[in-house]
Amino acid sequence: MPDQKTILLVEPLLGKLLRQRLLKEGFGVLYARDGDEAVESLKTNKPDLILLDIVLPKMSGFEIMEKIKNDPGLNKAPIIIISNLGQETDVSKGEELGAVGYFVKANVSIGELVDQVKKFFSTPPAIPR
Repeated sequence: MPDQKTILLVEPLLGKLLRQRLLKEGFGVLYARDGDEAVESLKTNKPDLILLDIVLPKMSGFEIMEKIKNDPGLNKAPIIIISNLGQETDVSKGEELGAVGYFVKANVSIGELVDQVKKFFSTPPAIPR
């Protein structure tokens, strides 16, 4: 893929499986197991998209989003949240912090998530409901 898109994947549970599927679809994948690794990765890498869980070791996804928002030294790639937290307050907080999408893991398969990532790169972003 000449114009390969790179994704920073920050998701400890589904990460390995999701990473394999994204690689198979031709995406470059950076992987972080926790919030600290994600922030470190954003200091040196320029992903085209961040797939971010909220419940993470060391630092929550919301805390990572706050850091990205407030630190000019971190790359500001669009963020799609993939989480088991699906309360309206969680979705609203994700939107307020700039997420371009929010998917509840229990409601979406790996295949559907990969399709949404492909769709993100082919159409202008809009927050799905």
